[in-house]
Amino acid sequence: MPNPPLEVAIAIIEREGQFLVSQRLPEDSFGGFWEFPGGKLNPGESLEMGLAREIMEELGVHVQVGTKRIEIRHQYPSRAIHLHCFDCRLVEGEPRAIECASWRWVRAEELEALVFPPASQPLIRLLRGEPAP
Repeated sequence: MPNPPLEVAIAIIEREGQFLVSQRLPEDSFGGFWEFPGGKLNPGESLEMGLAREIMEELGVHVQVGTKRIEIRHQYPSRAIHLHCFDCRLVEGEPRAIECASWRWVRAEELEALVFPPASQPLIRLLRGEPAP
């Protein structure tokens, strides 16, 4: 029997027309790829609680988790993933690379120049204003 999908909450943090992205650690799956910050939930955590915790652990900032913008289901060869993408607002702190290799603010049109895992592509298309496939 296949494993259930991995539930992941990710943040869409926009400031002055730019989105906050982070670079995965080299030893992680998809090491060196860029991503929208977030991560897996701990047992008993809500999506919103887990997302706020992950952002603090990865980047050292507090966010206010807002509305879910999109859900993405993607099947990798070894596991299915279910992304819950939330609009978030940075409320305290400036990002620091704590549990990520790097971070940066990028405009929507710059996202395609960075290498993201395949599951992120529907969100990137949405942020770029492109039609869904």
